[in-house]
Amino acid sequence: MVAPRGGSKKQKAILMGVGLDNKDGHTRVTKGDNFVMMGGSEETHERMTETAIKVNEKLSAKGKVLEEVSPKELIDIIHDAHS
Repeated sequence: MVAPRGGSKKQKAILMGVGLDNKDGHTRVTKGDNFVMMGGSEETHERMTETAIKVNEKLSAKGKVLEEVSPKELIDIIHDAHS
């Protein structure tokens, strides 16, 4: 990760999911420690949320937090959590 400009403030990373297949008009928003999932059909929203929770579990098992993993490692973790 790149250091923030002008100081030593610690960066905060979040996973953000946006579902675009909502046809029932229901507004869905789910927030977690390091994720926000918005929109989508009930099925899509649930799947995005489950994936974010599994990503957090896998990070915890590795003794890491989201800010500590590289983009490549995060992609691998998401693929593993999603399957």
